[in-house]
Amino acid sequence: MLFDDLEHALAELDRTRLRRRRRVLDSPAGPRVTVDGRQLLSFCGNDYLGLAADSDLVLALAEGARQWGAGSAASHLLGGHLRPHEALEQRLAAFLGMPRALTFATGYMANLAVAPALVGRGDEIFADRLNHASLIDAALLSRAGHRRYPHNDWAALERLLAASTARRKLILTDGVFSMDGDVAPLDRLFALAERFDAWLVVDDAHGFGVLGAQGRGVLSHFGLPASPRLVLMGTLGKAAGVGGAFVAGDERVIEWLISRARSYIFSTAAPPALAAALQKSVDLIEAGDDRRRQLQDLITRLREGLAPLAAQRGWRLADSATAIQPVIVGDNRSALELSAHLERQGIWVPAIRPPTVPEGSSRLRISLSAAHGAADVDALLAALRTMPPTQPETAH
Repeated sequence: MLFDDLEHALAELDRTRLRRRRRVLDSPAGPRVTVDGRQLLSFCGNDYLGLAADSDLVLALAEGARQWGAGSAASHLLGGHLRPHEALEQRLAAFLGMPRALTFATGYMANLAVAPALVGRGDEIFADRLNHASLIDAALLSRAGHRRYPHNDWAALERLLAASTARRKLILTDGVFSMDGDVAPLDRLFALAERFDAWLVVDDAHGFGVLGAQGRGVLSHFGLPASPRLVLMGTLGKAAGVGGAFVAGDERVIEWLISRARSYIFSTAAPPALAAALQKSVDLIEAGDDRRRQLQDLITRLREGLAPLAAQRGWRLADSATAIQPVIVGDNRSALELSAHLERQGIWVPAIRPPTVPEGSSRLRISLSAAHGAADVDALLAALRTMPPTQPETAH
């Protein structure tokens, strides 16, 4: 019975073109990857600065492993907090201009740590409707009231906050939204947090390393002042090129997370070699203005080429000025067919479908890196122009 249900459920995923399948790469991450014995020009990853295969970073990782071994062997609180972990946290805090930082093995774990530690029953979380799945799960785990406001609609958020009688309030948002590439109005959200005495928790997974002065992220991008009510999460496997995540904020917030954040307390610390490499990564980010300029030039080139093509084909471009450039085509079949057409041309761009994005907004998610060149963007645009027209998928 149980397996019959699973078989039927899997068949339904196939019918609706929603089953996920992994691809195996036989090459390091980068603009060109080898998949199934074939080299493809990739616009898949989140390696925004091209650091994942950077030779200096690879050497730092190898040296970290030689000096500190392969694993941490314990949780941070039970003997697994090694000197590279401590040095990385201090480096991140100084780079961000925050009192303290706390590192995690993954961004998902970092997000699961914060909201449930800061609010609970009788409190309320006010969350953007397009927040990442980890933020949604964190809100549910907190057991606080979960109020969702329309995407980036700070006026609607203001009304919800004004009507709330909760003792503690927490505004929860992505900084850069991972499927649309647009940026939250953090200046407005911070003003509301100040006015209504709320926490403002920001997931900066896709802004850290790319936006703001020297890549300091979305808080720097908006010029927000240091505030005890600001809590910042950032991942270290995207623009930073390695892996893991951090939470940065007030000294008291970090101390509270160390004692009360379950995903921190009950997890083995990441390998110390990763922390050693990430110290080098922060150096490269800080000195990476040339990389960020290259990335911005590619974003402009791509958008200028996509605009007339989208108008001709009936596609919609998201209002994004970041490295994430979605081409929204609508139904699942059209997105999959467009992705397959590009792969036949030697270009890999993933099709993103529900539940990752809302129904009717399936898309190609084009992700740019400073390691791409202008010729790569031109090749992608040329391949998109050769896509035959398709008929929209009809419901059955």
